[in-house]
Amino acid sequence: MHRSRTQRPRMGTQMGTNTGTQSSGFTIIELMIVVVLIAILASIALPNMLSARVAANETAAIASLRTISSAQAQYQVAGRADVDADGTGEFGTLSELAGSRAGRTDATGATTATSIPPAVLSRAFGVLNANGEATKSGYLFRAFLPGQGGGNTTESAVNGDLSASVDVDTSETIWCIYAWPEGAARSGNRTFFINQRGDISATSGVYSGSQSLDTANAGAAFEAGGATTAITGATALGVVGVDGNLWTSTR
Repeated sequence: MHRSRTQRPRMGTQMGTNTGTQSSGFTIIELMIVVVLIAILASIALPNMLSARVAANETAAIASLRTISSAQAQYQVAGRADVDADGTGEFGTLSELAGSRAGRTDATGATTATSIPPAVLSRAFGVLNANGEATKSGYLFRAFLPGQGGGNTTESAVNGDLSASVDVDTSETIWCIYAWPEGAARSGNRTFFINQRGDISATSGVYSGSQSLDTANAGAAFEAGGATTAITGATALGVVGVDGNLWTSTR
């Protein structure tokens, strides 16, 4: 007589199957918390990034002005523009220094000589906007030469000629250049100035955008008391300039 054996489930055999599925994900509250955290991090990071970019642009503008100053010295000593043919060269405009146009053979710049390679300044400064300004690293640059009658003159972007006659004698010893932000607080906070003396001065939060500095206020960085259009005299270093703003020495 045989006993019937009852089969028992083997160890490890699944006793049953769970047919339900468990879903996982973020709740609306959790998503809102994530969004808030991202907003907080962005509010901290973005101002720091903007501040770093502004600082970098200002440093680049100062370096560019020093490079332009050296280029002016080379250009004048080489006599690449000697309108009065007296053997002493005159200082140049940005497009002349960059070699995008040849040196002047008359005071108006309407006629030019054959370019003398190589250029003494980066070609970037020879590319001018409609208002005759060069652009580099968030800054606008404009060069001024002394004009006849004590004023100033600057280059035109339309035809490469000077907008007024240059005083050929005074331009053998005097020039100046301004650099200011394309957008205040966005691309820079300070405006910079340099002339034949080689000192760079700066003023804060005054000039922004194209045509902020033109022939009408080319004397802005000179000591108060002079004409707004004159680019001769003492530069404002640690004192108020012609434009009524404090200009300080910078490196």
